[in-house]
Amino acid sequence: MTTGPQPEAFCQADPVFYDIAGRHTADDSHAFAQTHAPAPAGWERREMDVWIVHTPLGHALPQQGWKIHISGLPDNARHVVDTAWDYCTANGLPFKFLRGVDVLTTHSLKYAPRSSSGKLVTIYPSDEEQLHRTLVELGQRLDGTAGPYILTDLRWGAGPLHVRYGGFVTRYCTDDDGTAVPAIERPDGTLVPDRRRPVFEVPEWVELPGFLAEQLAARQAGGSASDFPYKVERALHFSNGGGVYQARDTEGRKVVLKEARPNAGLDGLGLDAVARLDRERRAMEHLAGLPGIPALHEHRVVWEHHFLSVQHLAGDTLQGWLARHYPLTKARPEPAALSAYVRRAQALADRIEALVARVHERGMVFGDLHPANILVTETDDADEVALVDFELCVPVAEADRLGMGHPGFAGTGRTGYGIDRHALAALRLWLLFPLTGLNELDPGRAAAYVDVAERRFALPAGSLDALRHALAPGEAALNRVPAALREPLGVRLDTSLPDWAAARKSLAEAVLLSATPQRADRLFPGDVRQFTTDGLNFAYGAAGVLWALDTAGAGRFPEYEQWLLDAVERDRPQRPGFYDGAHGIAHVLAGFSHLEAAGRLLDGCRTATDAVTEVSLFRGMAGAGLNLLDFAARTGSDDHRDQALRLADRTAAAVTAGTAPGIAAGPGRGSRAGLLRGWSGAALFFLRLYEDTSDTAHLDLAVRALHHDLDLCATGEDGSLQVDGGFRQLPYLEVGTAGIALVADQVLAHRADARLAEALPLLVRAAEPEFTIEPNLFGGRAGLLATLAALRARDPRPEPDLGVERHLTRLHWHALSYHGHLAFPGDQLRRISMDLATGGPGILLALTAALDGRRDFLPFLAPRSGPPTGADHRAP
Repeated sequence: MTTGPQPEAFCQADPVFYDIAGRHTADDSHAFAQTHAPAPAGWERREMDVWIVHTPLGHALPQQGWKIHISGLPDNARHVVDTAWDYCTANGLPFKFLRGVDVLTTHSLKYAPRSSSGKLVTIYPSDEEQLHRTLVELGQRLDGTAGPYILTDLRWGAGPLHVRYGGFVTRYCTDDDGTAVPAIERPDGTLVPDRRRPVFEVPEWVELPGFLAEQLAARQAGGSASDFPYKVERALHFSNGGGVYQARDTEGRKVVLKEARPNAGLDGLGLDAVARLDRERRAMEHLAGLPGIPALHEHRVVWEHHFLSVQHLAGDTLQGWLARHYPLTKARPEPAALSAYVRRAQALADRIEALVARVHERGMVFGDLHPANILVTETDDADEVALVDFELCVPVAEADRLGMGHPGFAGTGRTGYGIDRHALAALRLWLLFPLTGLNELDPGRAAAYVDVAERRFALPAGSLDALRHALAPGEAALNRVPAALREPLGVRLDTSLPDWAAARKSLAEAVLLSATPQRADRLFPGDVRQFTTDGLNFAYGAAGVLWALDTAGAGRFPEYEQWLLDAVERDRPQRPGFYDGAHGIAHVLAGFSHLEAAGRLLDGCRTATDAVTEVSLFRGMAGAGLNLLDFAARTGSDDHRDQALRLADRTAAAVTAGTAPGIAAGPGRGSRAGLLRGWSGAALFFLRLYEDTSDTAHLDLAVRALHHDLDLCATGEDGSLQVDGGFRQLPYLEVGTAGIALVADQVLAHRADARLAEALPLLVRAAEPEFTIEPNLFGGRAGLLATLAALRARDPRPEPDLGVERHLTRLHWHALSYHGHLAFPGDQLRRISMDLATGGPGILLALTAALDGRRDFLPFLAPRSGPPTGADHRAP
């Protein structure tokens, strides 16, 4: 099931970097008339992210209560804002509205966050009487105005007004795993999470007003069990437009249900999910009876939501098939294995092409051909294929602009059957070299990837010329490349002897060139998780970037350190974690000798730190504990050391019990074992405690924690040991076996353990494949490179040497130009990233590890100074 922030909503504002809609509007053509208007007399105006907030002067806003959300659509948004403005300013009601139609459009896209979908205006009544009056009077003024149903709320009547009980002012508490979340207050004064799940909920101490109880009763009476004759077994996918579910009908038959919500999940043409579902229904009816096309059982409307019941087909997506079979993700594939894979992949592509040809014979263009929309059933005789997801499938005469498309497979400027032919060519290349997603940033890249595929799979020169021709970018695609990415790269990584000093300098220059000190929310552009955490933290924000530049020898930047100091004073981090919150920022500030500011941060997050239950290095007790130990060593603070030891006691209890939130998901469903998210971070914490105290009980706990992570690993086809990630195996640093190897190697320097000694070479082998989808430090090639380099630094055997060289010589596969300087794409390859976790600074750290022999490419990885206690138990 798809989880986490999707990049689509963060690709609208800027073609180079991920950003929030409305940040980089070139002009104000999308802004509402009120966006830049001064506050009315007796009112104050302020901007908050993408919201414009108006409050009567002297108004005492309650801390929480019933709020009104008004939803809207791009074509009626100005009317909604005009109406709300007139009513609220006339009646003294505090309110806020989105800054423009473009922001609303982005919030309404298919993969925008569901909790904010359609929210255009928010109103804050002072009491239930004002709430009721506003709902009645404003509801009458907006009667007949369409808008999506806001999933967190209860709708008032059939219009665009919705209500929810929640916080009016920003307050935080910690949730069950210690993460800071928005809060509301119980009658006894206790702060509890302000839940914003996609379902209407009322806190148990709040009585639903009678006028809202009537609305809820009417909603609940709107359907019965007979209206929905299905039992949902599990969710397969969620989007802003609705879900996809595996279910059973009344006869026990397994089906797939596709849901569409009216006015939600807009595409590039402004069509909503219902319009696309209706298009899908018509397409499936037209293609009925074709082999490889699932049967359509029925279309049903249940309480305004539309559902298609579709035949459930066996098999896995082509994406999952490739994750299991692609040979270049194995450590040392034999030539025979490469040849066998090419034959199988080409046969599979032929079957897909034949299936698409049958679709074309019926006059239809599939329109959205990519690996997640193709199912593969493996049999002894052959791999059978089927197509799913027909929401872009249209008659050929209508295949002009489809409104959506998958990066790397949607050909800019293609029409008619040419849309599918381009996608088929991209698919054939993807099966041999699955980096087609980078074509969005660099449309001319396909030719270079064809060359790599021919060489690596020992194909006759020119045998893939048809793909070179089919994937050559047209004028429309080239014109869409932003100017910042067009300048030729000033350094070459694809030569036999790259100038690594120049490459590292260029990479640092690109990072510095991207800085935006005029912004308050972030200093360097990075991953979309900047907008679900913040732009200050170690993984995705300014702290990590500044630490990486300093560690890599690129320098200190006092003006940017001051930006960070100002930012934490202005808006204290709400999360206590090391990589996503206050502890990581404090670590960087302390390392830059800003000890007072670091101490204030640590003191400010003490309560949140003590509430954390997760053990991880990323945001749990291990990361906070290691930082507190480090801070105590810098300052001599017994108080911070005592807090670290208390965290150690709680972490020890979790290790002893073998359970902790967020790590094990069970075999086959994916786990989060590894250095940053798994038990290995706890092992590192106990290893450093052992080095600090010589207490062997800490070493016992380190070994036990590593064993927990090994329990979550599986043996790959190449004999490597990798974390069981569900449909794929993971060798990486954040989640994966690279981080386990780093800690196991250091533990074996102090303690003999047969299981760790046996596992270590298999963990190392997992870090050696020549292909990775991502180039980054946490989940890609850079992390594997840094891991092998760190192991080589303590034990310079030839085997890790080969792995290091293999990764170095393939970095150019992802390299991009940013104003002529070296840059790399971030997570999911949609935009460039300049953060430590997913972008250039992390790759700079990996190069530092590989070329300078630095083992401390992340905090706390370097052993404490002084000789190890006892014999070294690593293999010679």
